[in-house]
Amino acid sequence: MRISAFIKKLKGFAIFPGMLICLLSFKTNDKIIVVSKDGKGNFTTIQQAVDAVENGSSSRTKIFIRAGVYKEKIIIPETKSAMLIEGESPENTVITYDDFASKKNQEGKEIGTTGSATIFIYSNDFTAKNISFENSSGKVGQAVAVLTTGDRTAFENCRFLGNQDTLYLKGTQDLTDKSRSSRNYFKNCFIEGTTDYIFGAGTAVFESCIIYSKESASYITAASTPQGQAFGFVFIDSKIIGNANQNSVYLGRPWRPFAKTVYINCEMNSTIRPEGWHNWSKPDAEKTTFYGEFNSKGKGANASKRVSWSHQITKEDQKQYTAEYILKGNDNWNLKKSLQ
Repeated sequence: MRISAFIKKLKGFAIFPGMLICLLSFKTNDKIIVVSKDGKGNFTTIQQAVDAVENGSSSRTKIFIRAGVYKEKIIIPETKSAMLIEGESPENTVITYDDFASKKNQEGKEIGTTGSATIFIYSNDFTAKNISFENSSGKVGQAVAVLTTGDRTAFENCRFLGNQDTLYLKGTQDLTDKSRSSRNYFKNCFIEGTTDYIFGAGTAVFESCIIYSKESASYITAASTPQGQAFGFVFIDSKIIGNANQNSVYLGRPWRPFAKTVYINCEMNSTIRPEGWHNWSKPDAEKTTFYGEFNSKGKGANASKRVSWSHQITKEDQKQYTAEYILKGNDNWNLKKSLQ
């Protein structure tokens, strides 16, 4: 019996090195790139790290960005494989640039709203955590911090800093084929701006976020939701606040006639105008947009004062307004896995 027990233990020890080798092999196969301004990482710029990410790989690359202010204009091409970029903290890891729409290029032409972005995210399966994205050009008109056209894009604990047009969820904005998905998820994020500072054709859920209207703000959203798309922008359990003047900020206006924007269980301070929504001087858009709220709270949430063509969503209908339902798509996108 003792010999038998010893042999069993011996077999167990024999198995252990094999398990250890497998674990070490798995660790080795993890793709991790470190960016550090002091030269102690793999690269000193974020664009260099992005360029090093493989095209067409089935595994995700993690780019860890050490604390610092990175003044870069970053392009993440459509061909790039899944990636996670993670900073040390949004306060200490900042990506910034200062382009703006009316700035001239080398040919003397304005670079335009799209060209003004600090970071262009064209690839699918892009995730960012603990980073600030900034357009630092100031109050000079349209100046984008982040532009997305890819699908399954997620941000957690990030800040989006700017003024007009801070966050451009472009999606299929300029495409003839509007059927391609461009889903975006924001969790525990801070987004600031003045005019139309969340805009575009993408589908986006903002969960437990702070939406901050800066001094002189006028409109929070300018959705251009394609006709037939089920959801545009949805804010869930978020705070709609800021230091703009009292009763000066609209919840949204339609960049395109089928704009969809909904607020679910959101706290709204006194910056929000009683009427809530604006038609952008397009009376016909009142018939085609879908602007709605459920259980808005705070000084800016008086439902009785809202424009007649907006909607107060019923308790039954609000059940569909969850991040999982809105963003699941045909591929059942796993939000939790993307944020791991």
